[in-house]
Amino acid sequence: MRIKHFNPPFLAAFLCLVATAVCLGQAQGERTRGDSPTKPRPKISVSKNDHLRSIPSRAAFDSLARVYQQGTPYALPHVMFVIDRLAKNKIYFINSQRFRFHKDFLLATYLVPRGADIFKPIYLDSGRRFMVGTIAWQEPVQKFTWELWEGDLATSELIKLADDTINAAFYTHVSFKPNSERQETASADLGIERISQDELNRNQVYLALNTGSAIGRLHIIDKLDDTVEIGDNEILVLRELPQSLPPVRGIIVARPSSPLSHVNILARGWGIPNIYIKDADKLFRGLNTYWIKLDARSTDYSFERVTRSEDIPNPPDEQVPPVDLKTTALAPLAKVRRRDSIAYGSKAANLGEMINKKVPGVTIPDGFGIPFYWYDKFMQDNEFDKIVLKLIDNNDFVHNPRIRRQKLVELREKIVAGKFDDALKKEVLERWHTQLGGKPVFVRSSSNSEDLPNFSGAGLYSSVANVIDDESLLTAVKKVWASLWNFDAYDARVRNYVSQTDVYMSALVQIGINMKKGGVMITKDPFNDRARGVVYISAVCGHNSKVVDNDGIPEQLLYSEQANSVTVKTLSQQQNALEFDEKGDLRPARETCAGPDQRVLKNDEARRLAKAALAIKRAFGGSAAQDIEWGIIDGKIFIVQSRPYVEKK
Repeated sequence: MRIKHFNPPFLAAFLCLVATAVCLGQAQGERTRGDSPTKPRPKISVSKNDHLRSIPSRAAFDSLARVYQQGTPYALPHVMFVIDRLAKNKIYFINSQRFRFHKDFLLATYLVPRGADIFKPIYLDSGRRFMVGTIAWQEPVQKFTWELWEGDLATSELIKLADDTINAAFYTHVSFKPNSERQETASADLGIERISQDELNRNQVYLALNTGSAIGRLHIIDKLDDTVEIGDNEILVLRELPQSLPPVRGIIVARPSSPLSHVNILARGWGIPNIYIKDADKLFRGLNTYWIKLDARSTDYSFERVTRSEDIPNPPDEQVPPVDLKTTALAPLAKVRRRDSIAYGSKAANLGEMINKKVPGVTIPDGFGIPFYWYDKFMQDNEFDKIVLKLIDNNDFVHNPRIRRQKLVELREKIVAGKFDDALKKEVLERWHTQLGGKPVFVRSSSNSEDLPNFSGAGLYSSVANVIDDESLLTAVKKVWASLWNFDAYDARVRNYVSQTDVYMSALVQIGINMKKGGVMITKDPFNDRARGVVYISAVCGHNSKVVDNDGIPEQLLYSEQANSVTVKTLSQQQNALEFDEKGDLRPARETCAGPDQRVLKNDEARRLAKAALAIKRAFGGSAAQDIEWGIIDGKIFIVQSRPYVEKK
């Protein structure tokens, strides 16, 4: 079956006026008020700048703008903006040739800290600090418009504030383009000029948001909720755009949507076809679940069923993480080296490597590793391994995320309630009381599926903080083991083709540090790949657990080895510090240690931290950047974790 669609001449002519999605590149000079259609506008270069504070001309706009399909009738010049309400509504018109998303700009300019939750505070909260959106030149109506992400819950007051701020800094009028019914309602009585998506898409039946070809299994989604499984081999047909999507082979939307939507930007980044076809969900209903080939071109598309098995792409080979299940001995960190990660996990192995390399200027809190062998034995003794096999062979578990989430909750509860091996119980408690003196400990997770060549696994598993009694220690070990089956961890392994029957969990029992100051540091500038010999430091008062959730933005510093200089990127806005209470729980109880200048670290402390970080990098070969967790007590630097830094996209 082959379907081919051509735009009729009148529609093709109309499409010449319609824009597509966003990308890098300079916009062409469409004619605006006061511009000659033949006389070129003067160029304004901001290639080395992050932003402009105002747009005085079309040339200034074009110098920031990016566009897909440059030089074609589909070009849609657009510029992202950020309004900082905390800084008296300061507006940034972002160099959109340099930054792909708003969050990239906010992170690179240190307006938000690395690791912070950006989604809720920027798109959902009514008391948000930032308003973010996009300004575009709309050729069909010969006007500039500004718009928000379709899921943005901005109030009427926020929309009015943004409209006033944008127009005060822009050389000509910019109209608001609502992207949802909620935004239409919120802006209805504000007295601001609006342009609807319908005005831009009127009579349109096809639009290539991103051209390209793909072969995938067709999946028509009438309503996207937590019962819908999306595979990375699928071409989706969507009636409405979701907040986000995992990588897929192609996207077809059945209703008009903003070319500047988040999903459209993702599709462009993935290099997949992304098109609007009116009523596609009805048109292609008979091909649902079949393999199809989609060719999306600027003015037409073809759509045919793939019937030969040799034409269907094979999935990547499944990754089988390395593991040593023969090592049974619990080992103190001093006895573990980097090569032992296949038995004890990378956390213990990396800390042991630093101890043996005698990294200067740091102290590694003592601890011991419980190897993968004991997790495997526990699962077999309690027959939980059989439950796992049944789950991954169950159709509902595999294909229904809601059911999978619930079944994994039940599995983790069974693991935590499982019977602990008597011999292991005796040795764990004995080591805790003798080697570690019965001091409060953290039980840290470390899976053999972490730090694989194409899969980090960072942040997917759980650790237990500040354990202070025997029974809690044993339960904490089981909680760490159970976290191997966290929902996000399971799904991440599926998407990265990691074998679910070959993953294991170790546990690191390590003395807890009641930090006076703590944080993370990276032996590179995570927002500037061109920088060399630098260390990024994020610091808070109190414990470094959940640094960015410590009730305020942490201090962010950048150290340059060449200049031996410390640059303050953000001062601390922390209101209180996390510390342990009498039950061993972390609570926001202590006042911030920042002085009147809001500084957490003194410059000499920052230099010592940075030099320690660079020494740690050298201990691991000097080529891979390291992501390091640290704490300071009475001037002494403690390192509780170091792992290869992997950029999260």
